Amino acid sequence: MTVNTTPIRTLLIANRGEIARRVIRTARALGIRTVAVYSTPDVRSPHVTDADFAVPIGGASSAESYLMWDKILDAATRTGADAIHPGYGFLSENAEFAEACEAAGIVFVGPDPDSIREMGLKDRAKEWARKAEVPVLLDAVITGEDTDAWTAAAAEVGFPLLVKAVAGGGGKGMRLVERPVDVVEAIAAARREGLNLFGNATVFLERYLSASRHIEIQVFGDKHGNAVHLGERECSIQRRHQKVLEEAPSPVITADVRQRMGATAVSLVRELGYIGAGTVEYLFDDTTGGFYFLEMNTRLQVEHPVTEEVTGLDLVALQLRVARGEQLGFEQSDVQINGHAIEVRLYAEDPAADYAPTPGTLHRYEHPDRAGLRYEDGIAAPSQISSFYDPMIAKIIAHGATRSEAAFTLAAALDGTQVHGVTTNRAFLAALLRDPDYLAGATRTDFLEHHPQLLDPPMSTPWPVHLAAAVATGTARRKASDPTHGLARPGFRPLATRLLTHATWHRAGDSTPLEANYHLGGWSGQTDLTIVVDDESHGFTLSDLTTDSVRINYDGVDYPCTVWTYPDGSVWVNDAGSQSGWHPAPRLPDPDDLAATALGPVNEIPGTVVHIGVKVGDSVTAGQKLVVVEAMKMEHPATAATDGVVEKINVSVGQYVDAHTVLVTLTAPQEEQS
Repeated sequence: MTVNTTPIRTLLIANRGEIARRVIRTARALGIRTVAVYSTPDVRSPHVTDADFAVPIGGASSAESYLMWDKILDAATRTGADAIHPGYGFLSENAEFAEACEAAGIVFVGPDPDSIREMGLKDRAKEWARKAEVPVLLDAVITGEDTDAWTAAAAEVGFPLLVKAVAGGGGKGMRLVERPVDVVEAIAAARREGLNLFGNATVFLERYLSASRHIEIQVFGDKHGNAVHLGERECSIQRRHQKVLEEAPSPVITADVRQRMGATAVSLVRELGYIGAGTVEYLFDDTTGGFYFLEMNTRLQVEHPVTEEVTGLDLVALQLRVARGEQLGFEQSDVQINGHAIEVRLYAEDPAADYAPTPGTLHRYEHPDRAGLRYEDGIAAPSQISSFYDPMIAKIIAHGATRSEAAFTLAAALDGTQVHGVTTNRAFLAALLRDPDYLAGATRTDFLEHHPQLLDPPMSTPWPVHLAAAVATGTARRKASDPTHGLARPGFRPLATRLLTHATWHRAGDSTPLEANYHLGGWSGQTDLTIVVDDESHGFTLSDLTTDSVRINYDGVDYPCTVWTYPDGSVWVNDAGSQSGWHPAPRLPDPDDLAATALGPVNEIPGTVVHIGVKVGDSVTAGQKLVVVEAMKMEHPATAATDGVVEKINVSVGQYVDAHTVLVTLTAPQEEQS
């Protein structure tokens, strides 16, 4: 087979954040000029300054910016781009966009449009899998509006089952159903999400293996008929059907199973005539050794770095090579797996609050650089975690000779990572990596359901130490700026007194006020601090006190702490093992407290209203879902805090609402009003 090669001189990356930066890095190493596109909120994003050229495409939401392919093609034309790399998400699996690139004479760095289209619909993908003799699970496609037919189809598939949008991905448009009574609502929600996110409301039901593992095989095909796999990744630890941690190789896949899974994945590649990078995903039942096709992702995966770390291959470079029409340049026997790699996704989210996104100001983001570590940073500080996009801050990858070595290296890296301004899953990830069951390889898809304690792990450093650091350095700053007493040593008071100073603090991520009374005093050449909280007294001895650091001895242990104070008044404290944020008590009422007087729910973060489940005059009960707001690619239901009657609906479907907006106004039930 003769295939003409196409040079790529200038590459436009139709994406943002860490994947855009990742593609730019390889392109630059290959001598290819790069072009970034950016939305209005991303004007100062690092991917913009990383690229050789950048083109603003306006808009704020994805629909107004990174999904507007006419703007992206215009940017490619104006910058002379030969090729477009779509990254993942957005337009990466959009067959129409791939066709538009071809029509414009621009190389689309990905598979051909037909492959994208066939694999993009999960029901069609399963038909192709059957043709390639890949094992599949029992399923049923849902059509029409007959809810009785929905429940009958569910009964035939069996419980538990998953409802999946046929055009979905990344855990979107998916619902787990364990009881027949929940089928209709789950299907309706998945159809709505599929329509809103992917423009396709069709869903199907699939039997759910509750004690399985999520295993995926990285595949590549070229235009010369070559096809290989690069081993497996295990992605079983998930929240909301979205991956939290990925690793290669899997701790349970043997060489024999790897060969069999890889062979079926390559068979599917050959059946499709697939070109470029792809991932064939399976459920693996480690009690029987059976594996079953889930879907094929026709793009580079978020977790591709772990495959790169254990194979030594640059997958972006391979994508560009195949897109130019060149051969892969190696055979299956050349692929070797060396050591173990683990990736975690550092998110601006609160695991203890059902993984709610936490958009806001990112004051600081710094991490340690050590051997065996790799960071794929999407943002830099100071900046804003936008509510318009996925709240990922970075991917952090560790590679070691063994799985435990990689896990401990990665956990230590998280300990040393400073993320100030927003609540993140940093502590959760570090606790996960050190969990005995994780280290033992017991990582099925229900892992987090059986380990809820990991969602809100206790600090390794006692929390009073960090409060003491905030109080002590704050006092030092005030004294340093005081022209009268600025030269006095820490702890000096103009009057001999044991009077306690009162302050109210909030820990980041916790709305409960913490009333603290403290006394800072010095004698005999040392500084002592006493803090009383809830009638419990905590004593500390301080040394090396400055305006931004202090060594605190508490209960016989020294804790060197570094402290940062930001313009919003927040104080963030780090030591070798822990991080905490502290906020002085607000002087104004919380907006939620004001909104509560209307007996109506408020949305926690900015987003778009996608569903209203009540109408004026309806009686509602506490906990009932009233409105659904979509933000950061997730649906967030707003529920009634108490029984009541809907007096007014303040929003409409499709409306963008700011945080703390009162969505529905409720009044007390009639019997309470009389």
